[in-house]
Amino acid sequence: MLRVHFTPDDVARVRVAAGPDPLWEIVNSFQGLFQGGDAVSFGLWRQLVRPCLGGPGDRLLAGLLPGRGYFPDFLTPAPSGGRELAAGLDTVLGTSTAVLRRDLALLAASPHRRRPLPDRARSLADGESEALRRLGSALHGYHGRAIAPFWPQICAQVDADRAARARAVLAGGADGLLASFAPVLRWRWPVLEADYPVDREVRLHGRGVVLQPSFFCTRTPITLAFPAADWTPVLVYPVEHTPHWVSSGSRQGTELGALLGRTRAAILEDVVTGRTTGELAARFGISGAAASQHTAVLRRAGLLLSVRRSRYVLHTITQVGIALLEARPGPSV
Repeated sequence: MLRVHFTPDDVARVRVAAGPDPLWEIVNSFQGLFQGGDAVSFGLWRQLVRPCLGGPGDRLLAGLLPGRGYFPDFLTPAPSGGRELAAGLDTVLGTSTAVLRRDLALLAASPHRRRPLPDRARSLADGESEALRRLGSALHGYHGRAIAPFWPQICAQVDADRAARARAVLAGGADGLLASFAPVLRWRWPVLEADYPVDREVRLHGRGVVLQPSFFCTRTPITLAFPAADWTPVLVYPVEHTPHWVSSGSRQGTELGALLGRTRAAILEDVVTGRTTGELAARFGISGAAASQHTAVLRRAGLLLSVRRSRYVLHTITQVGIALLEARPGPSV
């Protein structure tokens, strides 16, 4: 069980990260790559990615990222506040020798390990430049094959989650935000609780917490074993997935031809901040069935994402949708 203990100052300092963190997505996806769970969400992604792996860099990561249990904290440093991989890699490769040795020693002693540490683990623990270079190349290469091709869909799913969290804040403040994570996270002042592989007590002591949405996080949230004292603690949580999020894009050209029309263009602009089907119907003076039909066309074209939240469906624009709006030469006809 994981228990995160809040003070009033901590509640005031809760924030949701601005977007998916590339390093957390690397770690979470690699750990889940060879597992068989949640085939609906990740089955096709695994089929597409597995044949692209197998080089020396991937073998290095396999030694550092067991399928379950502890992995080195230094692979997921404090979020930079953006979505850039380069900044995160710079932080990873700048990890002190003391932290490298501590984390790799803990990894070697982990009861969940099924294979020995990589042969070059000692040189990595010593902070040797060539070992760090190989690690950086391995992370960058895996990201390019397994994460980058799907980044727009990942961002769209995380943006949809953030829109839902924003609505929770508007309705209930920080207390409403923390309550909105049920059942994955259970909030009862002053403790945020979650199922966890081990018993863990985290006391924030006024530092607040960054709630980091992660597409490839599954089942339970994750937090660092030894967060730096000068960092705001990070709690990574799984976002809700829409079925068949992996898209080849083969249907989009056909669907875009059906998008012409003032109402759909207006709906696309309106869902930038997130709207429910009922809200769209009321704002545009159309029936709920008509609003659902319009959003279905936009969704099939990859311009809009729809996520069920309790008793309503929340629609949010995707990066492709934003690009289309920005490229429009003038009003729709």
